[in-house]
Formats: sequence, structure tokens, C-alpha cells
Amino acid sequence: MDPGLTVGVAIIDLDGNIIVVDSFKEISKAELINYIISYGKTVLIATDVQTPPKMVKKFATVLNSKINSPYKDLAIGSKKESVENYLKEFYGRNGQKFNYLPQNAHERDALAAAIHSYKNYQQKLQLIERRIQNHDLSLKDEDEIKIMVINDIPITKAIDKVLNKHASSELLNNLKSSSRSQDEVIEKSEIDLDRPEIGTIISKNNMEEIKKDETIHSVSKLKKQLRSLDKQKRNLQKRNRILEDKLRQYQNEILNLEKKIEKLNYQFSKDILQKKEIATKNAIIKGLQEKYHAEKSLRKQLEENLHTIKGIRALELSKKALPVKIIDAFTKNGIREASNYWNIKQGDVVLLRNSEGGGSQTASLLVQMGIKAVITTDIMSHQAEEVFNKNMVPIVEFNRINLKIKDEFAVIHNDDLDREMEIWNNKQKNEQKKENKKKMLKLIDEYRAQRKRTADNS
Repeated sequence: MDPGLTVGVAIIDLDGNIIVVDSFKEISKAELINYIISYGKTVLIATDVQTPPKMVKKFATVLNSKINSPYKDLAIGSKKESVENYLKEFYGRNGQKFNYLPQNAHERDALAAAIHSYKNYQQKLQLIERRIQNHDLSLKDEDEIKIMVINDIPITKAIDKVLNKHASSELLNNLKSSSRSQDEVIEKSEIDLDRPEIGTIISKNNMEEIKKDETIHSVSKLKKQLRSLDKQKRNLQKRNRILEDKLRQYQNEILNLEKKIEKLNYQFSKDILQKKEIATKNAIIKGLQEKYHAEKSLRKQLEENLHTIKGIRALELSKKALPVKIIDAFTKNGIREASNYWNIKQGDVVLLRNSEGGGSQTASLLVQMGIKAVITTDIMSHQAEEVFNKNMVPIVEFNRINLKIKDEFAVIHNDDLDREMEIWNNKQKNEQKKENKKKMLKLIDEYRAQRKRTADNS
């Protein structure tokens, strides 16, 4: 069974034949029980998980059946493989068409559980079939023995129970037959007394002698049967002793195999520990190698930075050209990274490769650093431009100067920069004059308006 909202059911008989594979959605317990018992007596309920679900336990109680579950939950891959292999074997063995293919996961899981449980008992069930070949037993008797073995009764004991039951039944039938024979003799004698045409007179003494002879014959026959049963019993006991000796031999073999398995497990565990230790050491080595490469890469980068800084310093000392420190992105992170890389300080000139995303806050960061001028390659936002203008930080357009860039290193001649800064300052002065003129005209207009309102009120 595979319980759930959709219940998967697969039924296999004691010979390993698939009887039915089906699934039901929202079926009642009573309906499902009637469905199951319509195929016969339930001997075993199988599940594909280690801990049987409550529903399986309830059905086992109602159907008076044993539960069989795996020592660990069956994996999906294992269930698929088990079902596929068994179906190939089943259809090949029975020469049938594919009528029992699972239609969904519930049917597949139920069939996998049934197959797994049948495989657990298959050797015992096949051994029973071989052991009863020399006995005249019916298929019903064979199933009865198999059921007892599934319920943990030893094979020999189960066979003996069925044989003894047959022997007792045969003995009882013989006794009944003997009793009927005596009654028939008496009845025949009484009939003969009523038939004078036979011409024979039978006395009561003769009748008693006949009864006595018949009784002696019956007792003799019963004694022979008892001797036969006793002989059969001794043979079974002898066979039982042989089987017990074989059992002890098998138990010794099992014990030896278990010791070998234990030894192999120890060796296996030892190998696993060694492999784990090697894997741990390899991981440590790999970690050290990665750390070494990271340190090496960092050292190379620092050396390159040092070389660049030395070049900047040399230009600063020459006083003919001024180094320009490059900022790739006009963002807080971009400014922070450039500052760490170039060591931006007061009086530096910076180049903004990309002004996109920059606003008043990012412009304020550069103003706080005390930069001398900003070179832009594109149009800057109005907010950022306003902050630079307010703090008298010149904004120089890239295409107006002769900026030399090589290996992420930029240089501008002092004369070019001074010229552009003077142009920007003059522009700012003119803008300031215009602004002041506007303010003055506004004040005059306001004054005239006030005079007029005062005059009107007078």
C-alpha cells in the first residue's frame, strides 16, 4: 500500500504473480478493505518506508496481517529499477502482455513495496515448494504452509503441522468407516433373519461372533495404521534431526560470514576514514593554494599601484604637467574605490569617465576631499553642477583640453588647465554679475512698487 489522498494498491500472490495494480482517490476505508479481500486472504501488508504509516497499521489490524517494511526508506531510483526489472521478469515468465504497468507514482510505490517484501521471502517460499514435492499436498496446503512461515513458524514445523492434520483426519475417517462396516454387517444379518427363502438360520451367538470378528479386524487395521504413523513420525523426527544439524551448520556458516562482513566493514570504515583524512588534507592544501594565488594577485596589484603612484609623484615634482586621477563611476562606491587606489587628496584634478548617477551628495564628497578641478566626458546632472559651482570647483570639458591617457594613467599640462580654469572663473564672474544685476533690478522694482502703494494710500 501507498497511503495518502490517493491510495496506491498492488497485490501479489504467494507464487509471485501480480494480481492487480490500482489506485483510488478519496476512497473510504470500508470500500478499500472490501476491494482487497475480494482478491483473497491478506497475509502481508508491505510499505516502502521504514516507519509504517498509521493507515497501514490500521489496515494490518483489521485484516489481521503482518506488516513488512524496509530497513530504510526506498529511494525513487531504486523503486523504478525494482519495478522495471520485476515486470520484465513477470511478463517474460507468464507470457503476458503489459497489463500491470503502474499509471502513476502511487501505483509504482505500492508495487515496489510489494516486490521488495516478496523478494525478502522468495527463497523461503521456493524452499517450501521443493520440500513438499515428495508429499501429496494440495495447493491449499502449500499456501497454508507458506502463510505459517511468513508468520515466523519454521518451515519444518509448518510442514509437520499440515501432515499431522492430514494423518489425524485420515485416522478419523478410518474409524468412521470401520464403524459403518460393523453396522452394515449387523443390518445384513437382521435382514437375513427376515428372509426364510435363503434357508439359513442365524442365531444371536453367530451375530455376536461376527461382530467380534469385525471388531478384531478393525482393531488390527487401526494398529497397523498406528504403526505406520509411528514409523512416519520416527522418519520425520530423523529428518528433523538432519535438518537441525544442517541448520546448525548453516548458522555456523552465517556466523563465519558475519565475522567476515564485520572484518570487511572495519576495513571499509578504515578506508573511508583514510579517504576522509586525505580529502581534508587536500581541501587544506587547496585552500592554501587559493590563498597564495590571492596574495600573489594582491601583491601584483599593489606593485602596479606603487609604480603608478611613483609616476604621479614624478610628474608632480616636475611642475610641468599635472597628474589627473581617474574616477570610473560618479557614485559613492566609485569615488571610494578611486580614492583608495589613487589616494585622492586636496588640490588633485579628477576625471569622471561617466557622470551618470551622480548628484549633489556625490559632488559634495569630492568637494570635501578638496579637489582642484573636475574633468567630464559627458553632461553632468544639474544638482552636481550646482554643488561644484557653489564651492568654486571648476568643471572642465574633456574635448577642450589635451589630456593624455596611457595605461589608466592621465596627465594634463599646467598651462592647459590654468587656461580652462581661468575661462571657467571668468564665466562664473559674468554669471555672478548677471545674477547681481537681476537682483538689483528686482530690488528697484520692489522699491518703486512700495512707493506707489504708499502714495496711493496717502
